[in-house]
Amino acid sequence: MLARFAVIVLALPLVTSAAAAQSTADSARRPAAPVAAGNVPATAPADPMTLAAAPSGRVRTEITLNAPRTPVRPASAPAKIWIDYGQPHARGRTVMGTVVPFDTVWRTGANSSTTFSTDVDLTIGGTFVPKGVYSLYSIPSRTGWTLAINRQTGQWGTVYDPSKDFARIPMTTRTITDPADSFTIALVPAADGPPAHGRLVMAWGTTEGSVDWKVGR
Repeated sequence: MLARFAVIVLALPLVTSAAAAQSTADSARRPAAPVAAGNVPATAPADPMTLAAAPSGRVRTEITLNAPRTPVRPASAPAKIWIDYGQPHARGRTVMGTVVPFDTVWRTGANSSTTFSTDVDLTIGGTFVPKGVYSLYSIPSRTGWTLAINRQTGQWGTVYDPSKDFARIPMTTRTITDPADSFTIALVPAADGPPAHGRLVMAWGTTEGSVDWKVGR
């Protein structure tokens, strides 16, 4: 009787060891539990004292053209004319003839090319411009500015293909007494109309260039 009891006692550790081994094997085969999204460590934010400001930003100027409303029809979606450009800053520098060389094609802004989009046909400075998307370049000189409307779009601003010019249009220039530290393009609507019309104005440093625009021919 004692011998049988001893055998049972000695067998118990063997059964326990086998169960533990099976449990370990099962754990090895079981895929690891996914890490909860909230538990993923975030990238440490940069020290604000080490951040540097970019030398230019991005700006968009836009004109909205509204059709007259009628009582029997819903209002139609407005048409738009817009220009998107990189905005450099003078920051104490002389602009024309230095930052922007004379008699050289300029990207008319900073970084990627300046984009000009119109939902309607326009006449700019006497030149008919069909609705579409274009790039704007300019050629500043000591005697005036020339606006270049180019069919190529989406390129870096210094990539200029003169064979894709749609038109080159003279601009009226004047010296401004209050220098513009930031390069600015504005689509300025006239107070009267329709048809809608106005001035496209560019200013930087002490120089302002402008040209008339109007809807249609």
